[in-house]
Amino acid sequence: MKQILQSLNTGTTEIVEVPCPRVKPGHLLIRTSTSLVSAGTERMLVEFGKANLLDKARQQPEKVRMVLDKVNTDGLIPTLEAVRSKLDQPLPMGYSNAGIVLAAGAGVGGFAPGDRVVSNGPHAEVVCVPKNLCAKIPDSVSDEAAAFTVLGAIALQGIRLAQPTLGETFAVTGLGLIGLIAVQLLRAQGCRVLGIDFDPKKLDLARQFGAETADLSRGEDPVAAACAFSRGRGVDGVLIAASTKSNEPVHQAAQMCRKRGRIVLVGVVGLELSRADFYEKELSFQVSCSYGPGRYDPAYEQAGQDYPLGFVRWTAQRNFEAVLDTLATGSLDIAPLISHRFPLDRAVAAYELLSGREPSLGILLQCPDTQQKPSAELLHSTIQLTPPVPPGPNPATPVIGFIGAGNYATRILIPAFQQTGTRLKAVATSGGVSGVYAGQKFGFQLATTDTASLLADPEINTLVIATRHDSHAQFVCQALQAGKHVFVEKPLAITPEQLDEIKSARASALSAGSSPVLAVGFNRRFAPQIGKIKALLASLKEPKAMVMTVNAGAIPPDNWIQDPTAGGGRIIGEACHFIDLLRFLADSPIVSVQTTAMGAASGVAIRDDKVSFTLSFADGSFGTVHYLANGHKSFPKERLEIFCAGRILELDNFRKLQGYGWPGFKTMNLWRQDKGNNACAAAFISAIQSGQPAPIPFEELIEVTRTSFQIAEDAQN
Repeated sequence: MKQILQSLNTGTTEIVEVPCPRVKPGHLLIRTSTSLVSAGTERMLVEFGKANLLDKARQQPEKVRMVLDKVNTDGLIPTLEAVRSKLDQPLPMGYSNAGIVLAAGAGVGGFAPGDRVVSNGPHAEVVCVPKNLCAKIPDSVSDEAAAFTVLGAIALQGIRLAQPTLGETFAVTGLGLIGLIAVQLLRAQGCRVLGIDFDPKKLDLARQFGAETADLSRGEDPVAAACAFSRGRGVDGVLIAASTKSNEPVHQAAQMCRKRGRIVLVGVVGLELSRADFYEKELSFQVSCSYGPGRYDPAYEQAGQDYPLGFVRWTAQRNFEAVLDTLATGSLDIAPLISHRFPLDRAVAAYELLSGREPSLGILLQCPDTQQKPSAELLHSTIQLTPPVPPGPNPATPVIGFIGAGNYATRILIPAFQQTGTRLKAVATSGGVSGVYAGQKFGFQLATTDTASLLADPEINTLVIATRHDSHAQFVCQALQAGKHVFVEKPLAITPEQLDEIKSARASALSAGSSPVLAVGFNRRFAPQIGKIKALLASLKEPKAMVMTVNAGAIPPDNWIQDPTAGGGRIIGEACHFIDLLRFLADSPIVSVQTTAMGAASGVAIRDDKVSFTLSFADGSFGTVHYLANGHKSFPKERLEIFCAGRILELDNFRKLQGYGWPGFKTMNLWRQDKGNNACAAAFISAIQSGQPAPIPFEELIEVTRTSFQIAEDAQN
């Protein structure tokens, strides 16, 4: 199927063939009929992409500070690679879509195949969208009109925050699509409206919708116009739907308002506020967030948990429904807002228009007739990226299938396996876009959204799993049952039950005569400086005292990694790296664990990312890990200190290793950080090719994983 992608690196807009997404639980699979280009958001993305690196930095000063911190801790080259990788990933465009339901995922009620619906799906022939971000289209509303629903919900949410009442006066600054929809919705609520803009044609439309106007292109003073419009009292509220770096729209809005007036920002403007403007009138100012309550809430969007109607009357979905109702009654007239129509396969021309000088407003992208039965080609879940490769002479040679192609996979993991020289045959992702990007960049033969096809492919004998943590155990078990070698990015599992299932699946594979290599991405034990430390310690017989300080960095509480059911939490999901590292350096079984978690104080939420734990080993060694998310990014992320037999080793962020008291050794410094990712992948491939055991014994994988479970549990008690 076709999808519109945007490069943030070059600003290039492309129509790309990607696999059709698979319907997921709680989602709808929708065949697009019409999709609306958001002139403000999408023009901004195109212009950002076309800007050079310096201009991109000027537009995002907060990201520049993050980059500088990373240069200081990780080095220049890894930082540049990370920035380029981020900019290189294609961005799906669009978020205001109308179409027909092809399939409803498990747990979806109220929708059925054949329903016409709106969603925030991107510009693509088929989209997969959470059910709470979809709404049915009334029979009397055309697909073209319905495609404006999501933008209409943005305007409506801003209006709800402003709380207009019958007879109040409102100014709308910025008469793009959202501003002109806001004019109509305010008029429908019985408000008198003043529209403010530089474009005479948009002002004409505002007057057509019943507003009075102030023409900035003719030098009209918007504050004076608002004063006259409000009979000298000041307007009751201002909705700012403009896009500019200037602070003037907010300043003018404050001057326009009556005492205790309301200002709501829907657009993007400068926010250097004048205290005097707001203090003297006791004005309220609020920034509106997208379509309404539920937006950006994973529980609402991805898990499908609706907010109770009695407590949250207007959610994102219910705002969609309200906009559709106004379209059905004729209170909202979309027809005058449509300036251009393009078939989807001419979308590049639409974006050239968007970024050019020719006037445009509502640009619609239209797909082929959705009344026809969808073709097999449209719904195909696998696409060919390169010609088929004849089978090699040795069937034991690794042929790799990747499941997952997120940022870590494309920046670190896939390049590491590519360097081993093994054949990368297929990459599977849930949406298809990231798989095509990774497939084209790294030379995969196939990109697919059908994960089962990798398990069923007899030529693929090795799977690499780089998906969300909660799916790791399932894929590991399926791979082992299929007799395939498997490399899974940490963690191996996030619950004891999952770990038991893996043990059972491996035992079944071994009893069936298969000997698959199972590896976990505990890469730090393969880092060159860790290898040097291991060699130095081998000459000593005394127990070791190890201190690992991890400046983990804060992650928002609603991030999936923090969710125990999705990511397992940060101890199981991330700190397992350091349990494994100390277990490797001690070269002795873990016999006990002591955990201290930071206590709650002053109402601050404390999670398992502010923990200190000590591992005691059978040989008398111990290792303490300070895993802390409350530090500063300019401090190195990982530091290891080892005390043994009157000597000390200090490893700073996998760049600088220094020895104190070691005969013949002082330093081992690297030009760039090396955490052992390439060596980890190479060790796994080498074990397959040579028929040797896995690079990390299975018993150690189980031991480390169970220890992470214990620490996570102790941290909560």
